[in-house]
Amino acid sequence: MPAAIELPVKPTKRKRQDAGSGLDPKTKSRRIEKEVSQRANVEEDILLLEGEITQSRKNYNKIAILLNYCKQHRNQSKLSIAAGVALCRVFCRLAANGSMSPPRDAPENENIIARWLRIQCDSYRDTLQTILQGSNPGMQSTALTLLMRLLKEECSGLEESQNKHGRNRVEYRRIIASIISLNKGESVREEFVTKYVQPFDDVRYYTLLCLNDLLKDKDEGYLDRLDMIVSMLALLESATAGEDHTDRLYQRTTDQKTNNVTVQKKVAQELWLNILRRSLTKAQRKTILGLVTTHVVPWFTQPELLMDFLTDSFNVGGSMSLAALSGLFHLMQEKNLDYPQFYTKLYSLLTSDILHSKHRSRFFRLLDTFLSSTHLPAALVASFIKRLARLSLSAPPSGIVVVVPWIYNLLKNHPACTFMIHRRPEYSDFFEGEGMDDPFDMAESDPMETGAIDSSLWEIHTLQSHYHPNVATIAKIISEQFTKQAYNLEDFLDHSYSSMLTAELSKEIKKPPIVEYEIPKKIFFRNPDPGKSDSLLVQLWDFS
Repeated sequence: MPAAIELPVKPTKRKRQDAGSGLDPKTKSRRIEKEVSQRANVEEDILLLEGEITQSRKNYNKIAILLNYCKQHRNQSKLSIAAGVALCRVFCRLAANGSMSPPRDAPENENIIARWLRIQCDSYRDTLQTILQGSNPGMQSTALTLLMRLLKEECSGLEESQNKHGRNRVEYRRIIASIISLNKGESVREEFVTKYVQPFDDVRYYTLLCLNDLLKDKDEGYLDRLDMIVSMLALLESATAGEDHTDRLYQRTTDQKTNNVTVQKKVAQELWLNILRRSLTKAQRKTILGLVTTHVVPWFTQPELLMDFLTDSFNVGGSMSLAALSGLFHLMQEKNLDYPQFYTKLYSLLTSDILHSKHRSRFFRLLDTFLSSTHLPAALVASFIKRLARLSLSAPPSGIVVVVPWIYNLLKNHPACTFMIHRRPEYSDFFEGEGMDDPFDMAESDPMETGAIDSSLWEIHTLQSHYHPNVATIAKIISEQFTKQAYNLEDFLDHSYSSMLTAELSKEIKKPPIVEYEIPKKIFFRNPDPGKSDSLLVQLWDFS
C-alpha cells in the first residue's frame, strides 16, 4: 500500500504590528488621553506649588521641586516653560521683598535662608542658560526673556554698596556669552539687540563692556566669536543724547555711567579698536569696511584713530581698496579730517584691470562721488579724464559706454577742462601727416603732475570709429554741443557683453540686410552652367 503523500503547508502571513508600540487604536487612544491628563496634572501642580511658596516661607523647600520640573521636562517645551515662568515669578517676588539680599545686621538664620535661595536661583539660571543654548527658537526666546526679567528684578533690589555693578556685569556676560556662542542664533541676537540693547542705555552700556571682555578671551572659537560680535554691533545704532534719561533705563540705578552717552561712546570706541587690532581675515575686514560709515564712525569720539586701519585696508587691493577709500572720504567730508594722499591713492586704482573688473559699477559710483566737488583743481580732474580715456582704448564695449558719459559729466561740471576737446596744434596740417607727442605722462603717479591739462581727448575721437555701433554712437556725444545737463550713470553701469548682445538680437529688423545678391548653386565644385563663373573658393583652391 503506497504511503500517504503529505501536501505542503501554505505559509500564513503575519499581520504587521503598529510601528509604535504594537498597541491597537483603543489602547493608543487611552495612552494619549493619559499623557494629556498627566501633563494637565503637572501644570496644575506647578501653579499649586508656586502659590504655596508665595504664601509661606515654610514652603521654600518646594522651590527645589519646581526646579526639578523645569529640568526633567526640558524636552517638553510647554511643561518646561510653565515651570520656568513660575520660578521666575517666585524669584522676582523674593528679590523684590529683599529675601535674597538681607541687610548686614540680619540674624544668622536669615542669612542662611538667603544663601540657599541664591544657590537655587543660580541653579535656575543655569537651566535657563542650557535652554538658551539649545536649538528650539521659541524656547530660546522665552529663556532670554526670563533671564532678563530675573536680572532686572534681582539687581534692582540690590544697593550700590552691594557691588551692584559687578553683579550686573557678571550676569550680562553670561547671557551675552551664550548668545554669541550660538551658530544659528541670528533671531535670538536680533531680539536681544532690538528688545533690550537698543532701547535701554544701561543694557547697552553693559553689553559693550561684556563684548569687550569676551573679545579678550582667545580660545578655539575666537574667530567665530569675533564674527558674532561684529554681527551684533551691525544691528546696534549709535547712542544719542536725550532729555529724560530715566525712561531709557532697564533697571533702577543711581550710577550715572550707565546712561552717559559720552561714556558709552568711549567704551564702544575701545571695543571697535580692539576688533580692528586683531588679525582679521579678508572676509571679516571686508564686512567691517562695509560698516565703517554707518556703524563704526558714529561711535568714535576720535575718528582719526580709524585712519591706520583704512590705510592698511587700501593696501590690500581690489574691492578692499574701494571700500577703504569710501571710509576715508566719509571722514574727510563729515569729520573734516585731512588726508592729502586721498586723490593720489584713488588715481593709482585707475589701471587696465578696473574696466574689466566685476566691481566696475561700484567703482564708478564711488568715483562719481569723489570727483563731484566743483572746487577740485582742473589739473587733477583732467588727469582722471585723460587716464580713463586712454584706458578705454583697450576696454570692452560694456566698459567704454560707462566711461564716455562719465567724461561728459565731468567736462560739464569742470568747464576749465573742455579745452581738452577743442585743442588743435598750431601747425595742424603738419601734425596730421607727421603726428606729435602726447604731453600726458601715463607713468606719472601724481595726478597733479601728469600734464593731462595740456593734452587732448584724441582717444574719444578714435572711439568714434569703434567696431561696435553702440560705442561709436555714444562716443560722438563729445563732438556735439553739450546741450544735455548730465547723463545718469545708472543707465550705463549694468551693461555687459550679454546685455548688449541681447539688445542687438531683440531689435526689430525693418529691412533685412542683403548678404548675397545671388545664391550660388555650387560652393566647393565648379559651376555646371557654362555661362556663370565658378565661386572664388573654387578658383583659389583645388578640391578634386
